[in-house]
Amino acid sequence: MTVDVARRAAPADRRARVAVAVLFFTNGALFANLLPRYPQIKADLGIGNAAYGLAVAAFPAGAITAGLAAGILVRRFGSARVAVGGTLLTGVGILAAGLAESVVVFGGALFLAGAMDAFTDVAQNAHGLRVQRRYGRSIINSFHAIWSIGAVTGGSMAAGAIALGVPRGEHLLFSAVLFSVAACAALRFCLPGPETEAVEEADTGEGAPPRAPAPVTGTRIRYVLAALVLIATAGTLVEDAGSSWATLYLSDSLHASVALAASGYVALVGAQFVGRLLGDRLVDRFGQRAVARSGALIASVGMGLALAVPTVPGTVLGFAAAGFGVATLVPAAMHEADELPGLKPGSGLTVVSWLMRLGFLLSPPVVGLVADATSLRVGLLVVPLAGLLVLLLAGVLQPRRR
Repeated sequence: MTVDVARRAAPADRRARVAVAVLFFTNGALFANLLPRYPQIKADLGIGNAAYGLAVAAFPAGAITAGLAAGILVRRFGSARVAVGGTLLTGVGILAAGLAESVVVFGGALFLAGAMDAFTDVAQNAHGLRVQRRYGRSIINSFHAIWSIGAVTGGSMAAGAIALGVPRGEHLLFSAVLFSVAACAALRFCLPGPETEAVEEADTGEGAPPRAPAPVTGTRIRYVLAALVLIATAGTLVEDAGSSWATLYLSDSLHASVALAASGYVALVGAQFVGRLLGDRLVDRFGQRAVARSGALIASVGMGLALAVPTVPGTVLGFAAAGFGVATLVPAAMHEADELPGLKPGSGLTVVSWLMRLGFLLSPPVVGLVADATSLRVGLLVVPLAGLLVLLLAGVLQPRRR
């Protein structure tokens, strides 16, 4: 793994950092405005847990279907334009999902939103890594922390709209317009020039560290890349548990009010934000490996206890522990995959970004089928199991630098 050399950022780079932060914020807020509406949509459509799980799986299915095309679009149009364009179309898909009058339309709209979200996700991370190279130090966790702020904001907006009785269509139209305007405003402050500029600067610029030499064999690289994909997927499994099932579990299984039930997801992404806000400093001090293992243990124990002794306050705290525990997993996997020796620049990031969405694709239907066969409480065991998976694989992450 390369060691970045810190240097003072130019004003244009600082503005670009703020612009990328806005893109991450809008990406988190858009989808989070829809999630607390899921129980109402499920009830209005009159579908069971299995059908609901299959329908919400359309979002990651769209992302996986379109994910590999993101790199082509980024090279053709630039990461900033692709991120903003994806944001606009994601908002359209989310609005259509909220207004759907059949499960087919609901799933189709989520498929569109997921495909556009995949473009945005790859593009905003690619642009964020461009900015990080300009800074010469790690700032990627801060962008993902801003995403968590956006998710908390979006979830809180939805909870407030539900409490005030605002119709779904009006609420989701407002959020789509608001965050689309913010993304368009951020575009003018993003870094100009082709995407290869950042790689060339990182490889040849003054004070830039050289890339690590290519390995003698690709077997080790393939193993590490596969492990990074599984670590990132474990993080997405936990995120999906909060986004797709936390509100339903609290409202249906624990009989919390609709407004209170939304606090499970808000607690998860709120704690995730705190973990990402502290992430860069924790990694610098203890190393990525130790941070990942500690977080996995917190997620497994916290959510395991919440499921063992089900109460509304305990479950909210359990989701918070899960969010805090997995906070740095996806940023760590993306960053380390992007720096793997022997791969073309951006190849590792694309593979991890694409394949980790299998967690979002597989989790909803699997949890739904388990919930119908047993209970949703049993289905949510996916959270502590994901933590155990990270404990087993975290050895591929970087230890503390001596």
